[in-house]
Amino acid sequence: MNRAAIAGLGLTDVGKIYDRSATDLAARAVRLAVADAGLAVTDLDGLLVTPGTRGAPRLSLQKVLGLRDLRMLAEIGALGASPAVMIAQAAAAIAAGEASAVACVFADTPLKPKGSGRDAFGAPRSGPKGFAGYHAGIGAITPNLFYALAARRHMVTYGTTSEQLGAIAVAQRAWAANNPVASHREPISLVQHQESPLIVDPLHLLDICLVSNGAAAVIVTSAERARDLARPPVEVLGWAQAHPGQVTHRDSDFGLRTGAATAGPAALRMAGVGVSDVDMVQLYDCYTYTVLVTLEDYGFCPKGEGGKFVADGRLAPGGELPCNTGGGQLSAFYLSGFTPVVEAVLQGRGQADARQVAKRDVIMVSGNGGVLEHHATLILSGAGA
Repeated sequence: MNRAAIAGLGLTDVGKIYDRSATDLAARAVRLAVADAGLAVTDLDGLLVTPGTRGAPRLSLQKVLGLRDLRMLAEIGALGASPAVMIAQAAAAIAAGEASAVACVFADTPLKPKGSGRDAFGAPRSGPKGFAGYHAGIGAITPNLFYALAARRHMVTYGTTSEQLGAIAVAQRAWAANNPVASHREPISLVQHQESPLIVDPLHLLDICLVSNGAAAVIVTSAERARDLARPPVEVLGWAQAHPGQVTHRDSDFGLRTGAATAGPAALRMAGVGVSDVDMVQLYDCYTYTVLVTLEDYGFCPKGEGGKFVADGRLAPGGELPCNTGGGQLSAFYLSGFTPVVEAVLQGRGQADARQVAKRDVIMVSGNGGVLEHHATLILSGAGA
């Protein structure tokens, strides 16, 4: 198989960026990624986009970038799993000879100057009518509520505690301290986590991800070609998806098992490696609970023992399993599933500066979409960097 690699990375300013549209930000991210790879925009023959919360960017990004005669063009919609899905689709296209250089991009502008994160993701949206829309009638309209239900189910079933979830937030903030683009770099303690406002029991404010404006893009090409370009290549060794769908029905395993249990092992098999070979994990962390359940489902610890696994500092700087080494979505910035991808690329290249992890042969990356409804896994490698 003609193995693919990530050859370029583009990241715009992130956070409270109000003066540019999502489409403008997406175009800038692609141009940054192309330049980072040492290519020209005209070298692209593939473009994959993921629209943000306001429906942009779309396929028309091709025109904004001035691209002609593309061999691959699509919108990928798997919510927070989309970036990993895009990269997998691009890698497959490279392997099949369908394209030679594919840009994958996500942009979003949910924050408004006089608004808040709650305004961006907590407002009621049009949805099912009648009994199918009962949850809207009782006010169950935000992701916070449904993830709180999932976290509580895990706690009741396995004895997981809020303090154990807090250990994840503390560890990731410690990583963020050495990330110059992280929104929050000041250290936090477990006491501060426990004293932060309770948003939806059992989730505290410090259990919940940030809301950010910005864009990120990568350029995927063949590993052979990438070795001759401007940046050290990060090879794509394996990938897989899993979409459990609606899992909140009676007697379901909602909150206990996610698509990570299927996608993780499948991606590892494709890469020809096992969990014990993984040097670091960059996990989709919309909530601290999501990190914990993903680690369990990937097989880093037995089911139900995630709380004990994360509580002893093994995810923090100096720990045996570096996790979300840029601070993740909890402390750095939220660009959907591109947040873990950005950090994985930097680590794989050996360009993460003070937070660089020494061993980077096998990097496991996750994307999670909806309320545990969609999952995608990537196995990347910086061995050749």
